[in-house]
Amino acid sequence: MKIGNIEFEGFAALAPMAGVADRAMRELCMAHGAAFCVSELISAKGVSLSDRKSEELLEVHEKERPKGIQLFGYEPEIMATAAQKAMENAPNFIDINMGCPAPKVAGNGGGSALMRDPKLAAEITAACVKAVPVPVTVKIRSGWDHENITAVEVAKRCEGAGAAAITVHGRTRAQMYAPPVDLDIIRKVKEAVSVPVIGNGDITSAAAAERMYLETGCDFVMVGRAAMGAPWIFSQINAYLGHERVLPDPPLSVKMRTMIEQIELMRRYKGERVAMLEARKHTANYMRGLKGAADLRRQCAEISSFDDVLVLAKRCMAENGE
Repeated sequence: MKIGNIEFEGFAALAPMAGVADRAMRELCMAHGAAFCVSELISAKGVSLSDRKSEELLEVHEKERPKGIQLFGYEPEIMATAAQKAMENAPNFIDINMGCPAPKVAGNGGGSALMRDPKLAAEITAACVKAVPVPVTVKIRSGWDHENITAVEVAKRCEGAGAAAITVHGRTRAQMYAPPVDLDIIRKVKEAVSVPVIGNGDITSAAAAERMYLETGCDFVMVGRAAMGAPWIFSQINAYLGHERVLPDPPLSVKMRTMIEQIELMRRYKGERVAMLEARKHTANYMRGLKGAADLRRQCAEISSFDDVLVLAKRCMAENGE
């Protein structure tokens, strides 16, 4: 797939997930075959006010490339200013979030709230396109609720404003992440625009990725929650769609090495204290499907040092026959 002048290899990208898809996870997923990644959600207002946390989130590192920086906000001028500021880090593209359902984002007029105002969505897109020399993409939902399914209108308006690609999460803001994704709305968006369309939602396996491609006609797919504790999903998708080969999950020993590698990276980038607090949720993701998973997750919740991570990995191996 091509976005603007950027050619992407592979079949799936890592979705932006605030508080989850940090630098360590992004680098790991890229190493496992993700075609590109996107930063955590960044407040355009925070960037314009030179907020330290926002500026840290703008950083782009070589092992993450190709990488987009995702901004949220509702004021075209501030969004454009933030996009220009983001260019100091030389991202490969800028992504505008029009899909986040979180109250602190949507409740303030950003994220999925823009699905209720297609005109404003287009104005924000146009302002960012004018402000930066790289492609600008948008991420949308199917709509605000079942009575306001606006994805096709928003997509067409954003394309008209210069968007280079559109990612569609096939759920409304009201649905959050609960019901099965609506593949039909992604197909309708694909039929309505000429720019690349990226399908997002419920891509939990290589087979699910293939279904998204076949039933929507989308140009690419984006994987979110399924990559948590399983970065190898990208190599599985690439093998299945590119070579019709089914790659099984790696053996437990490899899973544990990967988990340790991710926590080591977090430790390097965030320091011991912050990394170990956040390691609790990340290690828990690696427990899926293991014998004694409930007890193991309880142990994850008590992690306070890197040694605790190593002890956890050894226990997983012992209790699951490796």
